[in-house]
Amino acid sequence: MSDIVLRFCKKLLGSKGEFQLQVDKQLAFGEFVALFGKSGAGKTSILRILSGLENVENGYIRVGDSVWLDSAKKINLPPQKRCIGFVFQNHALFPHLNVYENICFGLKNRQDKVFANELIELMDLTHLKKSNISRLSGGQSQRVALARSLASRPQILLLDEPFSALDNAMSKTLQNTLKEIHKHFKLTTLLVSHNVSEIFSLASRTLVLQNGEIIRDGSNDSIFIQKNLNAKIKLMGEIVNIHIENLIATISILCENEVYKITYDPTEAARFKIGEQVILADKTFNPVLYKYRIED
Repeated sequence: MSDIVLRFCKKLLGSKGEFQLQVDKQLAFGEFVALFGKSGAGKTSILRILSGLENVENGYIRVGDSVWLDSAKKINLPPQKRCIGFVFQNHALFPHLNVYENICFGLKNRQDKVFANELIELMDLTHLKKSNISRLSGGQSQRVALARSLASRPQILLLDEPFSALDNAMSKTLQNTLKEIHKHFKLTTLLVSHNVSEIFSLASRTLVLQNGEIIRDGSNDSIFIQKNLNAKIKLMGEIVNIHIENLIATISILCENEVYKITYDPTEAARFKIGEQVILADKTFNPVLYKYRIED
């Protein structure tokens, strides 16, 4: 029996009129799944339906042994009874509450202040505990939003483009924090993102949506990797993964929204690191990487 079953449909209104969102997927506990596709494809609606913030015409959602939605049996648990943590793109923090109070708002048991303090420490927010929300940077605000979403001890964490408003350095820092949190709390996580680099950094599985339909489902490699490298190619990109096994290094380079995977000598590969900007060139069918530097 699958851990999580998502089966529902809903009419959505897009730029070209109505279309049908159709989902029939099974997830395993502990998975980190990315939802990828153009704006308006239905990615955020999936998160909102799963969390109970949007209703559907017909659907069934089961998490473990608990049925959250069954249209046929008129079962539809409200959001507060679904074990969900939701981090929105705009943080959605309460401006009249300080950092500590915002996090405590998410507690199931308002007396569980010990756990709130653990989250504050985990998110490196101790020095900002009593700070007003208006004084926080974008990265700090997102840390508070993430801590508040974890305060209810959710089974499933939903992330709607949580890094889109952050600069690259802060985004990378928070991605590392999120990876640790996903493992530490043994979460099942769904991430909406347009950023392939984020997806490679965080997710192990990607669902690609187009006009409400999931048209592809697989590993990041199977979704994004370009298998053929043109002999005359010369592209600038970002290293999203380096894997060394059996004396062979495999480097994945993101160029726009396509990822190229090349094999490399492990000694040479040690010169590079994830997140580094590089130029991918082809020399007599032998892919070569050059570090990209902006001239002063």
